[in-house]
Amino acid sequence: MELIPLLPLDRWLHFLAGIAWIGLLYYFNLVQTPAMAEANKDQKGPGSAAISKYIAPRALLWFRWSALVTWLSGLMYLAIAPQYSIHGAFTLGIGFHNIALTAIGVGAWLGTIMLFNVWVLIWRNQKKLLNLVPATGEEKAKAGRVAFLASRTNTMLSIPLLLFMGSAPHGLLF
Repeated sequence: MELIPLLPLDRWLHFLAGIAWIGLLYYFNLVQTPAMAEANKDQKGPGSAAISKYIAPRALLWFRWSALVTWLSGLMYLAIAPQYSIHGAFTLGIGFHNIALTAIGVGAWLGTIMLFNVWVLIWRNQKKLLNLVPATGEEKAKAGRVAFLASRTNTMLSIPLLLFMGSAPHGLLF
């Protein structure tokens, strides 16, 4: 079966899931984290319980699954688009003499690192912070630091990721 007709649908799925993933990443880093700190300092306010109980678990659900869908749809695109290949991308185009493979490959590796951070570092530690799994105060403190650093790392990696992924179809790096 010829899969090329699926390319536009897969590409849009990749874009939409990526928008959700990166949008939630920026939400966590620019909105929720500062709001939680402010809510915890406010002695007369409701505190951060509502965010922790109702908003964060739902946002993290969308965050981690949009990350996975983005990565899988990107992998599918590499597999079926005639100008790319999974092997060519993940070897950064070495031996292919194709700058587009180098660009898409750097983006694919950044996305893979970010996916690892979401599922292995951020989600595993957020479960402790949100009391979804038992953890001591010391474990929660460590979990908070690991999740924070992984999330900030992903925020910084998202900038070159978007640069490389956006430039790949044009064969341009800059």
